[in-house]
Amino acid sequence: MKEKQLIDTIIEGIQEKKGKKITTVDLSDIESAAASYFVICEGQSTTQVAAVADSIREYVQQHTGIKPFGYDGYQNSQWIIIDYGSILAHVFLPEYRDYYKLEQLWNDAKLTEIPDVE
Repeated sequence: MKEKQLIDTIIEGIQEKKGKKITTVDLSDIESAAASYFVICEGQSTTQVAAVADSIREYVQQHTGIKPFGYDGYQNSQWIIIDYGSILAHVFLPEYRDYYKLEQLWNDAKLTEIPDVE
C-alpha cells in the first residue's frame, strides 16, 4: 500500500469520530525525522482523543488490513501516538498539541491542513 493511501485512510478514521484540525506533515525529505509523515489531529476531551485513536486503528485495519507497529498514550489520553512505520498518527488534546507544536519542529516540512467535517 502506498503511503498516500494509508494517510487518506488514517484521515477517514479520524473523521469518523469527528477529530478536528487535521494536519499532515510531509517529512520525507528530512533525514533526521522519525518518520516520513505525521498525521496530527485533536479531540476535545480525553474520551474523544481515545475514541479517535481507536477509530484510526480500527478503520485502518478494516480497510487495509494493516495493524500498527505500536501505540502509546492511552493511560491519560492527552496525546496518543499510533506507529505505522513511515507514518505516525498523533491525536492530542488541544492544549497538549499547542504545547508540543509538532507542526513547527521542522521549518522545511510541507504542511497540509484538512478541512473539518461537520
